Amino acid sequence: NKEYSELTERDLSGILTLGGTILGTSREKPFKNNGKKKSEIKKPVLIKEHYEQMELDCLVCIGGNGTLKTAHLLSQEGLNVIGIPKTIDNDVWGTDITFGFDSAVNIAAEAIDRLHSTANSHKRIMIIEVMGHNAGWIALYSGIAGGGDVILIPEIPYKEEKIAEYLLHRVEENKPYSIVVVAEGIRNPGKEKSVAQYLSNRIFEMTGLETRETVLGYIQRGGTPSPMDRVLATRYGTAAADMIAAKDFSKMVALKKNEITSVRLEDVAGKIKMVDPDDPLIIHLKNMGTSFGT
Repeated sequence: NKEYSELTERDLSGILTLGGTILGTSREKPFKNNGKKKSEIKKPVLIKEHYEQMELDCLVCIGGNGTLKTAHLLSQEGLNVIGIPKTIDNDVWGTDITFGFDSAVNIAAEAIDRLHSTANSHKRIMIIEVMGHNAGWIALYSGIAGGGDVILIPEIPYKEEKIAEYLLHRVEENKPYSIVVVAEGIRNPGKEKSVAQYLSNRIFEMTGLETRETVLGYIQRGGTPSPMDRVLATRYGTAAADMIAAKDFSKMVALKKNEITSVRLEDVAGKIKMVDPDDPLIIHLKNMGTSFGT
């Protein structure tokens, strides 16, 4: 719709500690229905027209998989585009980490910390559901940081009976409470609204242990960003500015082995970075006694 604002240095002052975005955001997918309605002007064509009319040098697309796929498609339309990976899910291919992830893990881990006390005092099984439709990065890292006894992620299929056996074994070992951390995207064969509620019901049915569930929800997406995310976003932003100056387009800024680099948007588009079930971290956790429901 060609709405824009020219930013001054004053506009940018003090935004480092703010959550969200001062620019606003959108889940628009301009290529989704492209060409299906004859009466509709193709959105990519409209975007290109506005880009040229505004005499832009580059379009910087900040977001997750959908945004970066759109960024690649726009670059194929002839626009100068640079991508920056931003999502709490940390599932963007080609970079070790996205900004937003660390803040979400901090929030989830703090919530798990608070659940430990009530789980212990009431001798309960506490299930906490965190975000992650396709990839279990938040569940994995917050589960580790929060001392989760069971961690369930989409990449590792779980068996309900294995979870029940594990929890009963903990009771036999005089460990009367347990913390179960689950990603929202794990298998939910029940009719319950959330997978946490489904598992809570099933665990009680199978073990007789008092079980409660908590769905953390959108609290993971808001609030003040963590110091690590502030530093990472700053590094990504300055790298993107350098790429614009060098006319190094059609790429996404990335972090690999703590070094800023870039990858081609065409290599990123349409791919999801999943947790590897055979990752040494998973193996170590299993050896330490953490259950993945297998």
